[in-house]
Amino acid sequence: MTYDIILAMKIMGIETSCDETAAAVVEDGSNILSNVVASQVDIHARYGGIVPEVASRQHLITILPIVKHAISLAKVSFTALDAVAVTYGPGLAGSLLVGVNFAKAIALSFDLPIIGINHLEAHIYANWLTQNQLKFPCLCLIASGGHSDLILMTGHNKFKKIGRTRDDAAGEAFDKAARILDLGYPGGPVIQASASNGIPSVRLPRAWLRGSDDFSFSGLKTALLHLTQSPDYLKNYSISDVAASFQQAIVDVLTQKTIQAAIRLKVKQILVSGGVAANSALRDQFVKESPIPVIIPPPYLCTDNAAMIAACGYYMFSQNGSSHYDIDVVPSLSI
Repeated sequence: MTYDIILAMKIMGIETSCDETAAAVVEDGSNILSNVVASQVDIHARYGGIVPEVASRQHLITILPIVKHAISLAKVSFTALDAVAVTYGPGLAGSLLVGVNFAKAIALSFDLPIIGINHLEAHIYANWLTQNQLKFPCLCLIASGGHSDLILMTGHNKFKKIGRTRDDAAGEAFDKAARILDLGYPGGPVIQASASNGIPSVRLPRAWLRGSDDFSFSGLKTALLHLTQSPDYLKNYSISDVAASFQQAIVDVLTQKTIQAAIRLKVKQILVSGGVAANSALRDQFVKESPIPVIIPPPYLCTDNAAMIAACGYYMFSQNGSSHYDIDVVPSLSI
């Protein structure tokens, strides 16, 4: 069943799937009125990774001021909203619960529809927040800390997964590589920063998985570990060259497998999203090598944010209407 979209529909998005507390107000699925993100990177950096209990407790502290700030920046009131969209999975259970329950409180208090959003689908809908004209069918690459998925999208709310990671996701591989190279956290940005001073001259493997659209990065990570444990490692290689080579190995696999699948499926566009899509080498290589138009949101919309939740909510509401107020979190949710 398809529902009529309200003109000038304003949706509040709430995102707490991992370690960012985010709230936004988006009009008509594309016009960002506000987009506020409170990061916990500095908190978790001391542990070298995300601590779930710490993340959920920080969400409890942060969510009310973040939501109020988003409302203030959007110059609207809660009564002017038409719906509340919230991530209900996948993610960390404790973190998701904070966002879902807070969204329920807003929806019930102001008699608003609530829309449960799949975080992965929302990453795709970050592309609708750009000024590009998007066309179906399109092939969507979601590359993040927990996922490396290829999704064929033939229409709104019409997804078919054609490829996935068989082990480590690209973002997870970056985090583990940064730990091996003692570069810090989070892995993606520190690897990119180090790689900018290096040359991808170190031979590292690429898992092509011929005949499949799946990805695999665990072998690459293991090869890096063995390299750093070899005799005279630091005499033979610079850390920047190793970082650049590791980054290039991931970029080569993500771009080439995505482009090959897009050509085979005869899609009109490639949409790239997720935190790894903020990587400049990945962005440049996609644009340089793809014969099919590639759309990538600006970096601030690639990482977790609530504007993408609200944008996804706009289109999901038009297809399915609202969710029930008893919506629960699904930490292992997939497309």
